[in-house]
This record gives sequence, structure tokens and C-alpha cells, in this order.
Amino acid sequence: MKKLRGRNLAHPGCLIGITLGLTLGIVIAGVLAASLNMPLNMVLLIWLAFTVILAVLGWIIGDRLSSRFPAIEQESTAASTMPSSDTAPSSDVS
Repeated sequence: MKKLRGRNLAHPGCLIGITLGLTLGIVIAGVLAASLNMPLNMVLLIWLAFTVILAVLGWIIGDRLSSRFPAIEQESTAASTMPSSDTAPSSDVS
């Protein structure tokens, strides 16, 4: 959970939504095509709608969750140990 702090969760939410949309859409499209004998165009539109709606829903939920995980402010010890860029390395070329 600490790795999620300070990150926007919209992209992972969209990925989860697309994955669920594709999976559920294929299952429901197969059921509609086999049992209700629907035309292929309607089955494909329902499959596409499931994919897009769940992707957008995952994006919105992930974006809303991002505000609940603010970044942790840490003391940067790396900044104090790194050399300053003001001093140029000396090169003695003869």
C-alpha cells in the first residue's frame, strides 16, 4: 500500500475496468448470441459498451481513490550526500 502513496490510481483503475469489461463483455455476448439468437452487430455493440463503460468507471474510481493516499513527506538524505553541481571537476590535461 505504501507504493501507491502519492500516485494517481486512474490508470490502474482503467486497466482493471478494461480487463473486466472485456471478460464480462465476451461472456455476456456469447450468452446473448447463443441463447437469444441476437444479430452479430448488437452483440458486438453490447461487448464494446461493457468494455468502455467499465474502463471509464475504473478511471473515475481510481481517480477518486487517489486523493485518499497523499504522498508521505520524507527527509531526503540523498540530497545532502550528492555533490553540488556548482563545483566543476578539474581536469589536468597537459
